[in-house]
Amino acid sequence: MASLSIDNLTKRFGASLAVDGLNLAVQEGELVALLGPSGCGKTTTLRMVAGFLPPTSGRVLFDSEDVTNLPAHKRATGMVFQSYALFPHMTAAQNVGFGLEMRGVGGAERQAKVEEALKLVRLSHLAGRLPRELSGGQQQRVALARALVINPKLFLLDEPLSNLDAKLRAEVRIEIRALQQRLGLTTLLVTHDREEALTMADRLVVMEGGRVRQVGSPRELYDEPQDAFVADFVGRCNILLGRRENEIQFRTAGGLVLTVDIAPNESKNANAFALRPERISIRPGAEGDLHGPLQAVTYLGPQTEYHVRVGDEVFVVVQQTPGADEPLASVRPQDQVSLRWDRKAPRLVPQTS
Repeated sequence: MASLSIDNLTKRFGASLAVDGLNLAVQEGELVALLGPSGCGKTTTLRMVAGFLPPTSGRVLFDSEDVTNLPAHKRATGMVFQSYALFPHMTAAQNVGFGLEMRGVGGAERQAKVEEALKLVRLSHLAGRLPRELSGGQQQRVALARALVINPKLFLLDEPLSNLDAKLRAEVRIEIRALQQRLGLTTLLVTHDREEALTMADRLVVMEGGRVRQVGSPRELYDEPQDAFVADFVGRCNILLGRRENEIQFRTAGGLVLTVDIAPNESKNANAFALRPERISIRPGAEGDLHGPLQAVTYLGPQTEYHVRVGDEVFVVVQQTPGADEPLASVRPQDQVSLRWDRKAPRLVPQTS
């Protein structure tokens, strides 16, 4: 495995700036996720790292070796595409062995490597099947084996789970993460799925408009977002715009005054109040300063989601589903409820960084 360095990487398509001076270092054996909405530049970045797309400027380095001008087939990267890109007329084993064949690996050695790769992804018993005879999860494993069999310096994943159903996606991302850690694969993952990024990555790179908004561990970005965009994209968040009144109060645009503990590193120019839904407690009745009518209740199995209007603002609250005999279990829309939170739970952030 190799380390990856991206040095001031920029890509323009005519007048459009897709990636704007991106800098990133990925350590050997680390899994880093590029996370952001469609059109933010994450897939363009991945394609430049893979060698499929030339940058307008900047450099890509593997283990401090400049590979910017190397064609894709000479970069020793293994890539899993969103569509899997399996050859429909080839069996699983033939698909896995194709890259080795193109590299001139002999028959006996190629067969041994293919068998090892299929065993690694638990598909040895399906080696002779065509892609159309495999489930979506099995096709995804074939694509993983094909990328791994060439012993890549860098493992690249381009939204590899987006074609799977929710249950299978949750299972496979755990398998990929375990495989990546067991083999020590240096990995760059592109995704727009925040849950996928949070559960799989050592570090997240949140992108928007071709630029990096914040880099950090999943916990750092979830607990300490630098701006409202990151807070909202990394996880669900109540974001209320307004202004900081003093050291302990924030006034929303709707006139609601919220008491908070201001962290030392929070900007004095912060104009957004950010609070995770699971960090708000809710109880029946109109108590304290923060109360109002319940607008909606959504049962999510182990959790229940509540929408509560307080003044001109609406708060989303997520709590463990109450038992049938608990007071909260009987609340209905338009009932009065009260909200509380630890004063250290909210963060005050700028709307943009």
